[in-house]
Amino acid sequence: MKKILNLPERAKKPREIGLTHVLDKGFGLTTQEDMLSTCAYYIDIVKVGWGLGVIVPHLEEKIELYHKHKIPVTFGGTLFEVAYAEGKIDEFKKWMKELGIKYMEISDGTITLTISEKLDFIKEFSKDFTVLSEFGSKDAATIVAPKEWVLGMIMELDAGAWKVIAEGRETGTSGLYRRSSEIRTGLVDEIVDAIDYQRIIWEAPQKAQQVWFIKKFGPNVNLGNIAPAEIIPVETLRLGLRGDTLLTFHDPSEI
Repeated sequence: MKKILNLPERAKKPREIGLTHVLDKGFGLTTQEDMLSTCAYYIDIVKVGWGLGVIVPHLEEKIELYHKHKIPVTFGGTLFEVAYAEGKIDEFKKWMKELGIKYMEISDGTITLTISEKLDFIKEFSKDFTVLSEFGSKDAATIVAPKEWVLGMIMELDAGAWKVIAEGRETGTSGLYRRSSEIRTGLVDEIVDAIDYQRIIWEAPQKAQQVWFIKKFGPNVNLGNIAPAEIIPVETLRLGLRGDTLLTFHDPSEI
């Protein structure tokens, strides 16, 4: 059926754009295997969220299973922040290498780093890892001016980040979003006026947020903090196979 439909063109794996960045909240190996049996092709990066890497059972097997499907794994930036708070960055880096982790998230959503400190960490880690830097506060009460988002993201990309993650949390209620989950559309517009949207992973855990970004930027927008149960539903949104985006990509008036 798909061969007779004119679906939007999607980037092929391994993708540099149109990334689906998935949040693993610590589910077991059987659930992981079941998910990968149907969803592996649609997953580009998996984040073992928060500090779960310290406590999740069978961590090595979990990472090995993702790598078997050619899906890179990163740990949540929170684990980097804990290592920083304890003065154990060198030990943390060594552990990541032992685990075969090649992607690293650098964030300061909870801790306080100076601009120069964060940039130095990005430069340092980018020598050994593909760095995803995260910009924006996890505190819903903290509103960062759009010009600060733009400047900060540019500096982090220039320091060596492969992509910069626009903070939205797994709830979609801070950073890019108001407490109500409403998208700060003016903020997004100012960011993309200065930065190629494909260099940004937009955290968009809620369906309405995913729809908005896909309608604005097309099927190959990078989306982050996608729940495992939403991987295939997000792909249908990207292809106009769901009512929310059907007319965006399949307009009968253009026939």
